[in-house]
Amino acid sequence: MIGALLLMALATPAVPAAAQKGSDDAAGAVTAKERPPVPRTMSRELAIASAERAIGYLVAEQHPDGSWGDNAPQLFEEGYALNSFKSWRMASQALACMALRTAEETPERRAALDAAVGWLVTTPFPARDSDWDIDYVWTALYGAVATIELLEDPRFAGNGALLERARFFVGVLLSHQATSGGWAYYDDPPFTKQPTWATSFCTALVLPSLSRAGAVGVEVPAEVIRRAQRYLDMCVVPGGVYSYDLDPVTRMGGVEHINRIEGSLGRTQVGHWCRRLMGDKRVTDEVLREGLGAFFREHRYLDHARLRPIPHEGFHANAGYFYFFAHYYAAKVIALLPEEEQESLHGLLRPHLIKTQRENGSTSDFLDTQYLINASTAFMALSLLEGVPAKAATRPSPSDD
Repeated sequence: MIGALLLMALATPAVPAAAQKGSDDAAGAVTAKERPPVPRTMSRELAIASAERAIGYLVAEQHPDGSWGDNAPQLFEEGYALNSFKSWRMASQALACMALRTAEETPERRAALDAAVGWLVTTPFPARDSDWDIDYVWTALYGAVATIELLEDPRFAGNGALLERARFFVGVLLSHQATSGGWAYYDDPPFTKQPTWATSFCTALVLPSLSRAGAVGVEVPAEVIRRAQRYLDMCVVPGGVYSYDLDPVTRMGGVEHINRIEGSLGRTQVGHWCRRLMGDKRVTDEVLREGLGAFFREHRYLDHARLRPIPHEGFHANAGYFYFFAHYYAAKVIALLPEEEQESLHGLLRPHLIKTQRENGSTSDFLDTQYLINASTAFMALSLLEGVPAKAATRPSPSDD
């Protein structure tokens, strides 16, 4: 599947330099010559200010119906199913809901969050209109994560429409769990309703949420979780690596392969985070530290891939659209370490996030499509807020309603 995607990607026209510059200028980006040197560490105060700007962007750009962006196909993403654009938009909506839920509450942000959740739970789910391109599974993955987190939030407890949509998202995942036990947003032949292809990172990102789903009224059979855990466990490769997908013999072709640590920087973080939360005692604090050490040591490979317009164009087949995904789960891993270690590690992580932020508070890691700007900005805010002590949000009690 990766080989087929790379061949398709190579047929995608590169973004003309003038067009890209115009896009960056319009978004308020700073050119390389004007950008000051990036410090090695950044303070919690800078993180708070940057997260505030990111949340401010999301609030300012939200449509009256609670959504962001649109479903229009993009010139530089030809070859994907039409419903994939709807899928990516809804998945980014879920991430924006997560960011607004996590941010300190204000009346304006609460109104934006309520509107965003309203759109997420009422908008029709994308249909399948392709054999190999099943990107609506990506929607279901982050839709499940977002709705389960929202149902755990006292502000949304008892929200019937939210519970119904959470059950729907999980239902999509149950019917699309691959024969191997994991999940992915593409498929291989013979293209049946139940996919045959899965990836380590898609499986890892949703497993902790599925394990908590029963507590909020969303039933997930134990066998589904067991199969997914087994799949992820089989993706573990020596050296702190998680293979992109599962093969009888792990693919490792040459020194610049995707299944070396330089190509697994994001998968390692989400994999370690998931297995630790799922109770795997082999993922010790030292294993977490080693994974973070590799993340910072080899970070240049993520920098190299960010904003490149062809999927998996970077060295070790890194793709630009995994930049903020990787940093979000690195921040989640840091939160699993002893408290006295966390601030220094967050300090190392922040510059890699804040250096990408534009004047209007947004950011992006792949093509400058609106769904990716929204998703990237939400991931950045979530990553920064992981390193900020939670402030008491205004959460009215039932008696205040």
